[in-house]
Amino acid sequence: MRPPADYSDRLGQLATLRKLARTPDTERRGYRRQKEAGKLWVWERVDALLDKGSLREVGSVTGEVKWDKRKPLVAADGGSGQQREEETIEGFTPSNSVQGFGALNGRKILFTADDYSLRAGHADGALWEKTEYIEKLALSLRIPIVKLVDGSSGGGSVTSIRKNGLSYVPPLPAFQHVVQQLNLGIPNLGAALGPSIGLGAARVTVCHFSVMAANVGSLFNAGPKVVEGATFEEGLTLSELGGPDMHCRNGTIDNLATDEHDAFQQIRTVLSYLPNSGFSAPPVIQTVDDPPNRREPALRTIIPRRKERMYDPRRLIHLVVDRASFFEIGALWGTTALVGLARLAGRPVGIISNNCESATGGALDAAGSQKLTRHLKLCDVMNLPVLQFVDIPGYGVGTVAERAATMRHGVNLALAYYSTTMPVFSVITRRVYGVAGGVMLDCRDPRMRVAWPSGDWGSLPLKGGIEVGHAHELREAERRGGPAKAAELYKELEAEYEGLMNPVRTANAFGVEEIIDPADTRGVVCGWVEHVYGEAMEERVAQRRAGTLKPSFA
Repeated sequence: MRPPADYSDRLGQLATLRKLARTPDTERRGYRRQKEAGKLWVWERVDALLDKGSLREVGSVTGEVKWDKRKPLVAADGGSGQQREEETIEGFTPSNSVQGFGALNGRKILFTADDYSLRAGHADGALWEKTEYIEKLALSLRIPIVKLVDGSSGGGSVTSIRKNGLSYVPPLPAFQHVVQQLNLGIPNLGAALGPSIGLGAARVTVCHFSVMAANVGSLFNAGPKVVEGATFEEGLTLSELGGPDMHCRNGTIDNLATDEHDAFQQIRTVLSYLPNSGFSAPPVIQTVDDPPNRREPALRTIIPRRKERMYDPRRLIHLVVDRASFFEIGALWGTTALVGLARLAGRPVGIISNNCESATGGALDAAGSQKLTRHLKLCDVMNLPVLQFVDIPGYGVGTVAERAATMRHGVNLALAYYSTTMPVFSVITRRVYGVAGGVMLDCRDPRMRVAWPSGDWGSLPLKGGIEVGHAHELREAERRGGPAKAAELYKELEAEYEGLMNPVRTANAFGVEEIIDPADTRGVVCGWVEHVYGEAMEERVAQRRAGTLKPSFA
């Protein structure tokens, strides 16, 4: 009984193993735990994430096989013809990592997905070697990688010691490849779809964009039992220790998703704005129903005449960019600033805006500065031009701001503005004050910026600035005529300065390049981005490929 010439016996074994890997064992404790927690099984996630029919798995039969060797087979004629042993598969425990090629809205990607139902995603499920390979593959092929994290994502458990017969010094062999990917602008998009622990937490946090499923996601350095032994905090749930309410508000995770399907949709959306790597331009789409020269008269009245009043900065952004194209990143943290992605005439751009509706009235605090720093670096490595709407009264002040090291993070933001090289266009919508205002608007030479007639700028806002600049006169007025006389002098000074601070006067002295009708803003910025995506983008991509331009995200 000779083996078949077409290797059908081995192909049959492969088919059996793949079928076993993709068929859930509903009696297995880990699978039941996964479903009871309301989570999708790993193969359900793969099907929900990828375009239908686009999967090409890598390492599909990795795992532990239990082989059964049968007795020698006898020739059919009962003689002593050639005999061979035949091996059959009695059982299979697949690796707890599914990975390979796929597509998102037609874009080729690599992906890796943890299977928490097997060994809770630990390394002793043969996961880490596959993870390292897929990281190298993304770097070599320069295509985006999506990481679905559920568990330690390759981190060990104490049972590894029993299995291997020894302990080990923890390695991190793949992180060097991740750093290279991040700096080369190879999109790393991560989702926390369960308890992301230790190395798993690090893998999703380090991504260019991360999202957590609100109904099942959590993230922490160590689980509740380890925490209990280390800090004596007892009875913590996964959500209390590191749920979305914590990590989507402190900036560890960028975005919150309602569930796993929403997380996948956010990943698809973010990828649609990004190139495959920094060696190419972001993908441009054709827009036929939203002309670049669309005028928006509503922008003329969006900024209140009373300087103390707020307005909706998100509405302002939506009125300028392509309709329904603004995707906000980090809405729940660093709320003194808004960042995101959008399109202008079909061309992807990064968006930055100050948020006058925040608790500081738009003054940048430590978290807002960190948020802007991260976004600037993202846009730089992805070749995304930045459009920013500037209304900044300065950095945050007071004891809370000082305790949070606002100046330190503000200076780091300044370094990011001045060390990144992607084009920046600024629209001054209202206030520009102090060092923070200078950082945002003076970071490129020549400056590309316009102002609205609501512009209000200077070294210090009038409120507080008059008291400082005219302290002696005000004290003398109060000494001579009491508080009423001091208040009268203050009003006179305020009226004088308000007249002098008319933005038209600044334009007369070429202190601002141009003041435009707010209704024309879209046409102006679309004209700018059209130029950027022409010769300027070609030159930038050529410099990236030649290695003369090396942006840094990590």
